[in-house]
Amino acid sequence: MAGEEAALAEVMNLLQTEPEPSGPVGGLVPTAPRPDIPALREQLAVLVSTGKAKEAIGVQLTHEQVKRLSEKEVEKLTKHYETYVGSKTTESLIDSFIFLVTKAVGMGVNIKDIDAYQKELRNDYILNKELSNLAGNLALKCGRFLAAANVALITTKHVDFSPQLSD
Repeated sequence: MAGEEAALAEVMNLLQTEPEPSGPVGGLVPTAPRPDIPALREQLAVLVSTGKAKEAIGVQLTHEQVKRLSEKEVEKLTKHYETYVGSKTTESLIDSFIFLVTKAVGMGVNIKDIDAYQKELRNDYILNKELSNLAGNLALKCGRFLAAANVALITTKHVDFSPQLSD
């Protein structure tokens, strides 16, 4: 019994001497850092300059309107833009991948109608879902290297893979 009391006293002593957590009071979890509103506003201004605002965020804006947007509006429109860019990136990668795969398959198998084959692959829900996930993961992990990868895929689309006959 004395041993148990000594162990309990030791635990209580340790608990009392541990430093208090230096985090927020009341156990609140710190929030994510605030977005850089001036940088996001600048991104929207560039979008307005390119004339693609309506297509990318669904709203035609002027530079003056961008300056007057509230912080919440800037964040909301920037999220619309990020969604648009993600969608276009995914679409481009899927298109290039499907073209490349159909070319490779066509080298080994005689496909009756390559255009119909590509169209069916592009319209397949499961394939598009999985390729979208793959493209999203690549975008997160590779970021800017996707541009170089896409150049390679686009270039490959324009290469003639038919066997060359020697004279």
